[in-house]
Amino acid sequence: MADMSGPAVAVIGCGNPLRGDDGAGPAVIARLARMGLPENVGLFDAGTDGMAVMYRARGAQRLIIIDAREPEGAPGAVFEVPGDALEAEPTHGVGLHAFRWDHALFVGRKIYRETFPKMVEVYLIEAGSLDYATGLSASVAKAADLVAERIAARLAVADTR
Repeated sequence: MADMSGPAVAVIGCGNPLRGDDGAGPAVIARLARMGLPENVGLFDAGTDGMAVMYRARGAQRLIIIDAREPEGAPGAVFEVPGDALEAEPTHGVGLHAFRWDHALFVGRKIYRETFPKMVEVYLIEAGSLDYATGLSASVAKAADLVAERIAARLAVADTR
């Protein structure tokens, strides 16, 4: 039986808002915070702390992660990926600064077992620039709005009890 001391659904934004579009995850969390979600949904800004993702996810039945994706294609493109497709075992000796949320999925499942969410969804927003800057580019800000609306709509109709 899962440890239900946390929210039924943990929504975690990852990224560094001082690196331009890398702040997409925290931006989505800020937007969701203004939307009146069900009370069993926990919103968390994990910044760049993979360990925080692992700790916040424990006990939730469902986990949603939002992060920026390295610039490769069209800025603002949104990718929805099942978490198990992105889980990554950290390389031996990885330091805490290199421990990312994809490592947190792998390690959290190993450590917390049945108290780690089985349902994991990841939203990746294609970044335009990861340069030192505050604020999102227009295309990524629009994508952050879209992702927040999509998540809020799904949580409103989902049985999150």
